[in-house]
Amino acid sequence: MKEAPRGSLSSADLAQIDSRLAATDRMLVQNYPGDDGSRQPVQTVYVPADTFTPSLAAEWGAQALATAEVQGGLVHLGHLLGQERALATAVATRVEAKLTSEPIEDLRLDFEDGYGDRGDDAEDADAVSAAHAVAEAVAAGTSPPFIGIRFKGLEGSTRTRGLRTLDLFISGLAEAGELPSGLRLTLPKVTTVAQVQALEFAVTRLEEIHSLPPGRLRFEVQVETPQLILGPDGTSPVAQLPHVVPGRVSGLHYGTYDYSASLQISAEYQSMEHPVADFAKEVMQLAVAGTGIRLSDGSTNIIPVGENVETAWVLHGRLVRRSLERGYYQGWDLHPAQLPSRFAATYAFYRQGLIPAATRLRNYVQRTQKGVMDEPASARALASFVLRGLQCGAVGTAEVKLLAGLELPQLRSLAQPQTSANSSTDSSTSPGENP
Repeated sequence: MKEAPRGSLSSADLAQIDSRLAATDRMLVQNYPGDDGSRQPVQTVYVPADTFTPSLAAEWGAQALATAEVQGGLVHLGHLLGQERALATAVATRVEAKLTSEPIEDLRLDFEDGYGDRGDDAEDADAVSAAHAVAEAVAAGTSPPFIGIRFKGLEGSTRTRGLRTLDLFISGLAEAGELPSGLRLTLPKVTTVAQVQALEFAVTRLEEIHSLPPGRLRFEVQVETPQLILGPDGTSPVAQLPHVVPGRVSGLHYGTYDYSASLQISAEYQSMEHPVADFAKEVMQLAVAGTGIRLSDGSTNIIPVGENVETAWVLHGRLVRRSLERGYYQGWDLHPAQLPSRFAATYAFYRQGLIPAATRLRNYVQRTQKGVMDEPASARALASFVLRGLQCGAVGTAEVKLLAGLELPQLRSLAQPQTSANSSTDSSTSPGENP
């Protein structure tokens, strides 16, 4: 039997290298676990906290469909967004189903800018009522799959009020029973790492008080101030967040108008596509790459109402598509009439990319060389793209099976090989995971 070749490095040398890199190995596992493959909503809707009722999502869906009907239908909307007839028809069918069954994927009851300062007694009462209403909606099955509150920030002037609202809301949910699986908490106006660390202390105490599992209360950070992008010492505080409170931050949400105003951009030019917005979002993207923290773009305040519906739809659809192309798979919506353009643009994005992505996946799995030689990283990106399309309802499992030759478990395994064995779709399966 031929003797195996012998290298020059001894086992002691290799052990020394392992020892030197042990801290790096631990850091990569702990701080950069990657995306877990669970469902990310494509949109977050914000409403004043006192306006929420268990029927709100259905009401928004009905209003969205009524607006589309008045304007000539969902196929017409597709044409406005540049979709050819076959695509517009396929998208319209799915958007209609979405607006009927799940018009809001993620809902935030707003106690911040959309609520204002109404005095402590009023906000106390509304925080308690919000908890009861959310618990009722979840029990009745009328709640969006993701739901929670945005409370006032931790600046000195609003700190006590914001924490009290958070406390009352979480306490109310805990008293009602198990917390919603898709619970979301949003911290606005963040300027320093210390504010995020302070919130981690607060939610840790709430977990202890209410006997919740450690780490149960995660939260989103709104990036609305330039100080979070570039600190006084020349470093980027936002890049520190995943590592100073590991596992606590679930998402970074870009705040279009607060951020733009902080840089003295005049109101006319404040936009999701302004160069200052693109720079901030690129820093955010770099800051959380590999950490599993999700990103959300902001909103447009051009609302499809009155004689402005079609113009606003075209703008909104283009901005949604722009965000998706840049790796921002979520954004804010502020009005029921924005739902048709949100889903029409999103569904077109995934349906247009389905055939090429599925074909490349099939070739990768079957080891067939057809002009593109994909590596594992490319296969993960392709599978993640298709999985997102399934989870939001843009495509169906039967289509994926036909085009890619993959069942859903296989697709998940390709998209997230490190976590697929232990993860499941977050907060219930999407209607998109049906045929």
